[in-house]
Amino acid sequence: MKAIATLTLALRRLPILGCAAVLLPLQAWSIDLARDDVQEFIKELAAKESFDPAYLKSVLADSEMQESIIAAMTRPAEKAKPWHEYRAIFITPERVAAGVEFYAAHRETLDRISTETGVSQAMILGIIGVESYFGRITGNYRVVDALVTLGFNYPPRADFFRSELNQAFLLARDEQLNLLDLKGSYAGAMGPPQFIASSYRNFAVDGDGDGRRDLLNNWVDIMASVDNYFVVHKWQTGQQVAARATLGKDVGELPLNVELLPESTVGALSAAGVVFPTELPATAPAGLWQLEGKQEAEYWVGFQNLYVITRYNRSIMYALAAWELGETIMGKVAQ
Repeated sequence: MKAIATLTLALRRLPILGCAAVLLPLQAWSIDLARDDVQEFIKELAAKESFDPAYLKSVLADSEMQESIIAAMTRPAEKAKPWHEYRAIFITPERVAAGVEFYAAHRETLDRISTETGVSQAMILGIIGVESYFGRITGNYRVVDALVTLGFNYPPRADFFRSELNQAFLLARDEQLNLLDLKGSYAGAMGPPQFIASSYRNFAVDGDGDGRRDLLNNWVDIMASVDNYFVVHKWQTGQQVAARATLGKDVGELPLNVELLPESTVGALSAAGVVFPTELPATAPAGLWQLEGKQEAEYWVGFQNLYVITRYNRSIMYALAAWELGETIMGKVAQ
């Protein structure tokens, strides 16, 4: 374990480079079931949720901690890349074309869902397009490996991922899945919509009425569940998401947003010299963000619906990319 800790420290001190630049092998190792925190996890989950301790131990014993998972967690694209590079990952002719093709294949379902709930088809498309390239990229890590690695060997977010491991055991039981067979991202997100275990349990719906909530293979369930996520988080039907802004000549100190929730209003930003198109009332919540463009700083004003998108992923860049991808796809569809 000392050697693993030394390797982890060395990797974290490396500059953020492509995978080919890391010459050290990324190691894997089995969890120590005798660790106090592992014993406590097993004891609590068995007692609280009526699991057989022997079953929990067998699954954990079959899991594998992986240094590559920790390495990926320490350099997510939302933090490692500037806006113009991050956007370029998702807003490409190829991904837009894939979205148009996906829409054509699932138009009837998208029309029905959007009509029933008021969540835009563009938003459903944007999320699935950003998350998994419309099902092309769903992750090759075993979910249990990701959650065990991060839950017991990544102190900054150990509590969160240990909770997700708890949820994964419950999900597997609820949906009659083999936990050891589930694959996903380095953070344990699953299927084309990349739901983590707690989101799967809380927000997934049976879109086609077959009695199952299948977010791994059933596109009707997948689209309905993404839609439901936005419904639950109070998507405002027909309301503006964001707008590119410019700064007036008399703008003073920039009233930049610090948190994801809009901290100002349309009227206050306009009065401060921020210029942006909107038909929302002056009292509507709004926030101003400065992002790193390719040539110069970009200014974006986000409204309540932009905040709703960040409930899916806590990143303004993610929210803008998902929104723009969906709108671009629907723009192509309308041509």
